[in-house]
Amino acid sequence: MSDTPRTPVPLTELGGRSVLFVMAADAEYGPHLREHFVPFMTGVGPVEAAVELTAALAELEARGRLPDLVVSLGSAGSRDLEQTEVYQATSVSYRDMDASPLGFEPGITPFLDLPATLPLPLRIPGIREASLSTGANIVSGAAYDAIAADMVDMESYACLRACMRFNVPLVVLRGISDGKAELNHVDDWTAYLHVIDEKLANPAERLNETIGHRPTLSSIRKTPSLVDFSGIT
Repeated sequence: MSDTPRTPVPLTELGGRSVLFVMAADAEYGPHLREHFVPFMTGVGPVEAAVELTAALAELEARGRLPDLVVSLGSAGSRDLEQTEVYQATSVSYRDMDASPLGFEPGITPFLDLPATLPLPLRIPGIREASLSTGANIVSGAAYDAIAADMVDMESYACLRACMRFNVPLVVLRGISDGKAELNHVDDWTAYLHVIDEKLANPAERLNETIGHRPTLSSIRKTPSLVDFSGIT
């Protein structure tokens, strides 16, 4: 184990409430997002996201500073959605989990009382919606044939499970970086990240405005249509 001290987990205050913004890679964190917040970087993939976000939330819990909301931002792939546009995830599934030889539905974790697809009920008004699939593999070309979700990423399911452990609500925002053509090099992924950076900054600002006008958070866990910051105790 390293003796290097962990970097403090950065919380952002919005409307008197604390928000933890989470991202996977520096390449996705451009100048437009830098104007709004400092993210907690997990690293790429579901293992890194689960380990790092769980550790961060545990640290914050120990300090009595759990965030009121976690917002996961970054890129996603999609064969069908509009490239470079931003979507908020309405649900997320875990495509790596397949215990079907034992009689379990693909996506179901054995002996865990959770459905294959987990809902994400929170909404930021005015942002397009799409379903999401998380896994450790880069999806390209014909690999989309096996995926029912609208878009794919590598961290959001892990982030949701970590948030569930600490009873912290999650919003997932993704800009579509690729999917129309085969991926052959990392540059195929990064080519439009500067556009996504600019477009993700708009939902971040809308979230700020929403919290600013609705400064409490109880209904956020149960409102299906929008982020409702009214009535928390």
